Amino acid sequence: MARVIRVLLVDDDALVRAGLRMMLASAPGIEIVAEAGDGSEAEALADAFRPDLVLMDIRMPTLDGLEATRILKARPDAPEVVMLTTFTTDSYVLRALQAGAAGFLLKHTSPARIIDAVRQAAAGEPVMSREALSELIAAVAVPAGPPSPQSAVPAGEEARERLGLLAERELEVALAVGRGLTNAQIADVLYMSVPTVKSHISHIFTKLDLGNRVQIALLAHRSGLA
Repeated sequence: MARVIRVLLVDDDALVRAGLRMMLASAPGIEIVAEAGDGSEAEALADAFRPDLVLMDIRMPTLDGLEATRILKARPDAPEVVMLTTFTTDSYVLRALQAGAAGFLLKHTSPARIIDAVRQAAAGEPVMSREALSELIAAVAVPAGPPSPQSAVPAGEEARERLGLLAERELEVALAVGRGLTNAQIADVLYMSVPTVKSHISHIFTKLDLGNRVQIALLAHRSGLA
């Protein structure tokens, strides 16, 4: 039998939790093992129920999802964490990735996409809402305020020169990341295996001195090639 994905829900909105519970309960191979109304409860519930994945709200009253994610990801055998959020216009999602989240989705993402994202993230594959990625790119296309990891991402001709350091297939993968495709989708589109896609992404990080998929996507968009 296929392994059941054990999910912990962490959100201060009881209606959101109820909606997620109903949605995921209808999906074969996924089990909601526990729920929390605040990030401060996440670590104890992770100890008690050993979830494979945590669906985590970002903004909560006592301990927010960013700090809760940082705490969970510092543990041995840490679960994957996917952020569910309505906030994509400032540093929230960037900080989530830095904290170790496997990705983020907008709360109004379709049920089918959330179910797919749970399965992908539980398998160790990063997930990202296309809509959230598009909004994030628009928000940070012209960096403002204190320097951030994205302020080092060049634009225009300089961005095209950076991408020129990539081999042909690496460039194709980078542009696909810029379109918000998952590793599995990139593999289908470019006729390669998922491990090959992951290998190309690792090479892109190294060659371009980037730290996450958001930076790859930003570079692709700022170059004008995406």
